[in-house]
Amino acid sequence: MKKSTKIIISFVAIMVLAIGAIIGINNITKNHEKISIVATNFPAYDFARAVAGDKADIKLLIKPGAETHDFEPTPSDIIDIKNSKFFVYTGGESDEWIEDILSDIDVKKTKLIKMMDSVEVVEEETVEGMEHEHEHEHEEDEEEIEYDEHVWTSLKNAQKIVNKIKDELVQISPEHKDDFEKNAEEYNEKLNKLDKEFEEIVENGNRKVVVFGDRFPLRYFIEDYGLKYFAAFSGCSEQTEASSKTIAFLVNKVKSEKIPVVLKIEMSNGNIARTIAEETGAKVLTFNTAHNVSADDFRNGKTYAKIMEDNLVVLKEALK
Repeated sequence: MKKSTKIIISFVAIMVLAIGAIIGINNITKNHEKISIVATNFPAYDFARAVAGDKADIKLLIKPGAETHDFEPTPSDIIDIKNSKFFVYTGGESDEWIEDILSDIDVKKTKLIKMMDSVEVVEEETVEGMEHEHEHEHEEDEEEIEYDEHVWTSLKNAQKIVNKIKDELVQISPEHKDDFEKNAEEYNEKLNKLDKEFEEIVENGNRKVVVFGDRFPLRYFIEDYGLKYFAAFSGCSEQTEASSKTIAFLVNKVKSEKIPVVLKIEMSNGNIARTIAEETGAKVLTFNTAHNVSADDFRNGKTYAKIMEDNLVVLKEALK
């Protein structure tokens, strides 16, 4: 074989090896490239974290310990959303700011999940004794339907949202389909087990009514188990101080029903619940709605499932 021919063959062989190496490196890079996910609140963050595992970098917009209803995005938050592969948000009153940026999001590049669209929603309601902050608005405003945004408080809804996130992640990164499906199945097994445990507690409880000396963002949870509730305010109310009429109603309800526990939600000052407890001798306990977690709990990896597990103990005490 001529020397020049050998050189050409050697050159071609080297080029083939080099191209193969480049393709291999590209495939490795592709397989190890993490999916960028942005989530508005803690439930959305936790569900995405549970399904994606180590295949994603996830940003929680609402900082741990912050009040979720007061959130305003920074310019960098909006940039992160637009640059992400996947954006998960609740919808509803707390996320109204998102409507202003949706038209600027390239849906071919960024997948969107609105948790309220993943489940069947219910209208907000005002029950007996509850103060409603919109009661003095014009009649036409009162006729506007507002849907309860706290869909994640239902363990059944949570499982549906987890499955929706899983389906979207498979579309984004099909090479990790088995991982996403396994992660979703394992997390939903935990949630389903908790759901059954709540059903058992309610079934064996001495009562079917709870009193919240606080806002009440738990309608989806309550309806899952056929419970009745009384509370100071609706779920998204900005009010923190109740009228004497509302407090008197709740005090009478606790006394007449012989209710042993007055509940409050996490990150609340608990003033209303304590006032009712002082008048009735009831105990004050915190039922966590999973809106958000403290900075310490976030650092320690607390999950939605663990929050609901803690709530089992609280509900059992409240239904004694």
